[in-house]
Amino acid sequence: MTEDFHRIRRLPPYVFAEVNAAKAKARAAAEDIVDLGMGNPDSPTPPHIVAKLIEAVQDPRTHRYSQSKGIPGLRKALAGYYARRFGVKLDPETEVVATLGSKEGLANLAQAIASPGDTILVPNPSYPIHQFGFIIAGASVRSIPYTPDDSMLAAIDRAVRHSVPAPTALIVNFPSNPTALVASIEFYRELVALCRKHELFILSDLAYAELYYGDVPPPSVLEVPGAKDITVEFTSMSKTYNMPGWRMGFAAGNPRLIAALARVKSYLDYGAFTPIQVAATAALNGPQDCIAEMRALYKDRREVLVKGLKAAGWDVPAPEASMFLWAPIPERFRHLGSVGFSKLLLEKAKVAVAPGLGFGEHGDEHVRIALVENNHRIRQALRGIRTFLSGDNAAPADHPESASAA
Repeated sequence: MTEDFHRIRRLPPYVFAEVNAAKAKARAAAEDIVDLGMGNPDSPTPPHIVAKLIEAVQDPRTHRYSQSKGIPGLRKALAGYYARRFGVKLDPETEVVATLGSKEGLANLAQAIASPGDTILVPNPSYPIHQFGFIIAGASVRSIPYTPDDSMLAAIDRAVRHSVPAPTALIVNFPSNPTALVASIEFYRELVALCRKHELFILSDLAYAELYYGDVPPPSVLEVPGAKDITVEFTSMSKTYNMPGWRMGFAAGNPRLIAALARVKSYLDYGAFTPIQVAATAALNGPQDCIAEMRALYKDRREVLVKGLKAAGWDVPAPEASMFLWAPIPERFRHLGSVGFSKLLLEKAKVAVAPGLGFGEHGDEHVRIALVENNHRIRQALRGIRTFLSGDNAAPADHPESASAA
């Protein structure tokens, strides 16, 4: 009666727990911690979206159960977004499902399509739900390179030829969380051709589609002719419209996969609260200048943080997209691993970041830094980091934190 349940045993200890516990202890001691760990947008939801929520919630008819796959107007609005942004035509009835954030959609699709013994290909490092959604569903996960290039394509081909049974599905996530890498439409063309050849489903996480800093917006894999035959793509309102707590996302693409997701969801939930769905519809159909403002805000924060880290002696590449910096741990601290370094950064600089190990073992030489504080707080974080890095803070090779990070 005291053993962990089967699915719980398949989950490793929560990597972020040590850093979160240290952060809570510091705050309990009244220390001012600049938290750049969680990708939790700090800006308010645009006023016109909030106003629509207030209007809708005052109608008692919206207080009843909603539709699990999303109200028709919301699904139609998402199809309209895909048509405008990507030139992709979607049938709102058969090719779109509203989800309680993209995370829930991915997890429930895993339950719908994966069986014990199935193999899923997942980049390493990647966002935890990409692998653990399928691990919870009983499937096995095989890691592949996380870069959108020939090495990933070659690894997929090898995995199909050398796995028994052959893999069922492939996860891709560009712009990537945590690495911030962006895929080109040319890469997607090759990927779709390869996956169609091997009868491999593509599950694309496009949560950061609108958070980019160059002149070319990130593409959708669904733009590739024939991609819809094998692909479902997940998007989210969380980052695009500063609506993280609203829990509103979407799955779009292949009708068979969408139907499987919708069927599983119909047993598990009645969909998001109807006023939230109405407000999300207004966001997709309404003025979009709030997106450009959001993008400019994050770009400004990116410039301040990257420039300040470089001045402090920590050379971190500027991301092309997403709200994250994927920062290589400075050489003299690399022996600590990402958990040990994150805890040291919290202790000495009063800055919280996410250890790269939490995104897969191949992320352990990095930490993820989120652009979720204003420039005043970012500069405060930079002062702490500069003081920390300029001191004699390197831990010896046998520092106890090294063992805890393994």
